[in-house]
Amino acid sequence: MNIMTSFCKQAIGSILMVILVIAGFAQEVEAEAAAPVDQQVQDLKRSVLNLNRELFVLEEELLFPANTQLMLFLSMDVGKYFELDSVEVTLDGKELSSYLYTPRETDALLRGGVQRFYIGNLKSGEHELVAVFTGKGPSGRDYRRAASLGFEKSLGAKFVELKISDRDSSQQPEFVIKEWE
Repeated sequence: MNIMTSFCKQAIGSILMVILVIAGFAQEVEAEAAAPVDQQVQDLKRSVLNLNRELFVLEEELLFPANTQLMLFLSMDVGKYFELDSVEVTLDGKELSSYLYTPRETDALLRGGVQRFYIGNLKSGEHELVAVFTGKGPSGRDYRRAASLGFEKSLGAKFVELKISDRDSSQQPEFVIKEWE
């Protein structure tokens, strides 16, 4: 029985040694296989981002065809005489869009940023756009001023800028709505 027990112990020891060697080899193979999997995951992420970008462009083209498109942009210059709080825009007497600004967004506009304020469809013909700007004017007083633009929408996209700038001569803010050519 002692010989049998000794033989079994040796066999079990040999089997355990083989299992450990196989497990070590499997870990090496798994580690080598993991690197290409990580690369495949990164490639897949890039593909998904590119597809998402293409879908966004396609969605905008379908929802807002270029021949009926109206886009409004908002920009600010300097900001010594006006601190922006909100903008409300009406088109042909109907509210089109409004936006309440955070200090961080206002700061981005003052540093040269341009906000895409509105994008939508508009039929051809005569239209009137009115923008009401609300904020703090000179001496920290509440300030509310409107600007308007009458324009004709024809075929093709129409781009309009709502611009807030400082007029140093009168030390007052100036609000201008202009069409981009």
